[in-house]
Amino acid sequence: MSPSVSPPARLVIASRESRLAMWQATYVQGRLRELYPACDVRILGMTTEGDRVLDRALSEIGGKGLFTKELEVALLDGRADIAVHSLKDVPMELASEFTLAAVMRREDPRDAFVSARFGGLDEMPAGAVVGTSSLRRAAQIRRRFPTLDVRPLRGNLDTRLGKLDRGDYDAIVLAAAGLKRLGLADRIRALLPVSLSLPAAGQGALGIESLANRDDLEAWLAPLADQGTWLQVRAERAVSRALGGSCRVPLAAYCEASEGHGLWLRACVASVDGEHLIEAQGRIGHANAESAEGLGDEVAASLLAQGAQAYLPTQ
Repeated sequence: MSPSVSPPARLVIASRESRLAMWQATYVQGRLRELYPACDVRILGMTTEGDRVLDRALSEIGGKGLFTKELEVALLDGRADIAVHSLKDVPMELASEFTLAAVMRREDPRDAFVSARFGGLDEMPAGAVVGTSSLRRAAQIRRRFPTLDVRPLRGNLDTRLGKLDRGDYDAIVLAAAGLKRLGLADRIRALLPVSLSLPAAGQGALGIESLANRDDLEAWLAPLADQGTWLQVRAERAVSRALGGSCRVPLAAYCEASEGHGLWLRACVASVDGEHLIEAQGRIGHANAESAEGLGDEVAASLLAQGAQAYLPTQ
């Protein structure tokens, strides 16, 4: 923190009220209390539109912004200073009033296979039911395992696990990071390799949003930011932004560290039924904010050159 910026006296964190979202907010609260012991750090729990509407797929009701809109209103009207999000839920384009003030070190970005009956997707018989909340996961599973019955699965993490446990599904696929953060790693039967299920842009990372004009917050949050993660997710989000990425697009983008200070970015776009899938990748030897964005744009351009536009929404 710059010597010219005094430590904060009070900070309010806006968060969704699901168990996972509250874990994330509490984790950030704890880190801030360690950094600023005299600061009064509080959590403002909120229910978003994405939490309330559970009978339809996100792609049908407005997409990622439904998990952030109410939290952003709390920032605008001064009820909260920052909002903590799973970065994969944050729209690729933020309104000009807001900024991602910090991106924290990423947890496991892979997808997790959860089932009481089977050890993996390859063990499931034809017609077995797999639940997922993501078009991206569904398309990739359908492509590799076309005999499985892949169905939508909404609700917070505990709700989805409950639907599995009462027999609505034979297996479900969800982000490994959430299970690990809530101490539920023992529910994971298999971690899907990225070659089978390429993750969503930003999956496993926490993003901290604030008003764009709050330079004091950016300074206070700087010790929480992880530069390596930020460069990787910046490249991923650039792919998604260039392709109009949303919950309506089966789009994956995953970047990891390459040799030295480089980055390796892989991305794919698929048809919803998984029958068609277009892939692209790129590498750079040295990463900074500009080159990470450029890498994402380059990979997105490669996808478009191969015909990805056919699988993107028309509006």
